[in-house]
Amino acid sequence: MASPVAVVRDWLNRSPIDGFILAILAAVVVAAFLPARGDAAEVLDWVVKVAIAALFFLYGTRLHPREALDGLKHWRLHATILTFTFVVFPLIGLAMKPLVEPLIGDDLYAGMLFLCLVPSTVQSSIAFTSIARGNVPGAIVSASASNIIGVVLTPLLVVALMSTEGGISVDGGSILEILGQILVPFIVGQLARPWVGPFFARHAKVTKYADRSTIVLVVYVAFSEGVREGIWSMVNAGQLIAVTLISLVLVVVMLMVTRWVPQRLGFSREDVIAIQFCGTKKSLATGLPMATVLFAGSTVGLIVLPLMIFHQIQLILCSWLATRYGREADAATA
Repeated sequence: MASPVAVVRDWLNRSPIDGFILAILAAVVVAAFLPARGDAAEVLDWVVKVAIAALFFLYGTRLHPREALDGLKHWRLHATILTFTFVVFPLIGLAMKPLVEPLIGDDLYAGMLFLCLVPSTVQSSIAFTSIARGNVPGAIVSASASNIIGVVLTPLLVVALMSTEGGISVDGGSILEILGQILVPFIVGQLARPWVGPFFARHAKVTKYADRSTIVLVVYVAFSEGVREGIWSMVNAGQLIAVTLISLVLVVVMLMVTRWVPQRLGFSREDVIAIQFCGTKKSLATGLPMATVLFAGSTVGLIVLPLMIFHQIQLILCSWLATRYGREADAATA
């Protein structure tokens, strides 16, 4: 008879839900019943600040500046992806306000707008582009550039578009925290890359678990704060269902738009795939730490909830779509 551990591992391997997402959901559940309080909460707040700085230092060591610069030769591809990420998404986020805000409330709408402002993912964008037989080098450059630019551009977009939203305030102190916890560690990581990059490359699994553990910790601390402030009295089942449906519609619409527009612009099949998967993704790994820094003092748990839901939906739909594209490509070359 298989051990309980083996049974759980097999179930996780067959589950359509990523183990990382399950860990995040577990952090939410634990925070709901056992939130950090008192001295423990204060200690964890400092631990999170240090962990976020370390996380962006790791991001800096992983992204090769020369690779991004070399890839800029295909400027139309990258410009199109960045336009979807930092122009089309924010415009949709602003345009949905009259329809969405009355359904889900101010804080959850702020979360929907925030998810529209964060950069694209790196690992999953590249992985899905590869599975679908798309332009993998283009995806690597664009997804990396999105994260590099997003370190600066996402906070600026938040300041420009969200400072007037209900309960959201980004002041000089927040900007200094952004510099101290996100931008400075990222730049230091870039500068230290020639010396520490090979070490982290050899220990990729360890660093992967380190950054994922940081995100789970961020979620736990954010939702602990939310529980202390009565987050579950602020959101009901109807709002959760509404956020899920809105996120599903947003993912589907962006998948359609990021395929239709590049085809009309004359991009190759491989480029269209890279644009579709890089241009629709929103990074949970980057967005959650940024939210913790940007919205300190606000209801962070409610603000990051739409991003968490959106992230899981995009993984499921893009996984199915990439597999279908890959089978079509294999059949065409058989």
